[in-house]
Amino acid sequence: MQNIKIWHNPKCSKSRNAMTLLEEKGISADVVKYLETTPSKEELKDVLKKLNMKASELLRTGEDIYKELNLKNVNDEEKLIEIMVENPILIERPIIIKGDIAVIARPIENLEELLK
Repeated sequence: MQNIKIWHNPKCSKSRNAMTLLEEKGISADVVKYLETTPSKEELKDVLKKLNMKASELLRTGEDIYKELNLKNVNDEEKLIEIMVENPILIERPIIIKGDIAVIARPIENLEELLK
């Protein structure tokens, strides 16, 4: 099995569920607590490419900071990436990376599919 990395927030139930699934399958993952160890712009761009997503699709729109910064109509990819690096709480979670592919384990079936 290729190395697995998870961008994890221990306070998030979906993130904890992903960790539990990995543990149940006996998969040791490199855990990145991305709120403490914020990804760089380059790392975020790389993950977006692996997710095949735009930055706007990775934003947690329910966060207060999303509303405070009025991000609803911001379409500038570079600007959104910079904002996510400055405010990692805006990054959807959990993100699981396996080689050149990544998924958001929301729903958990996304992770199950990745592990096949």
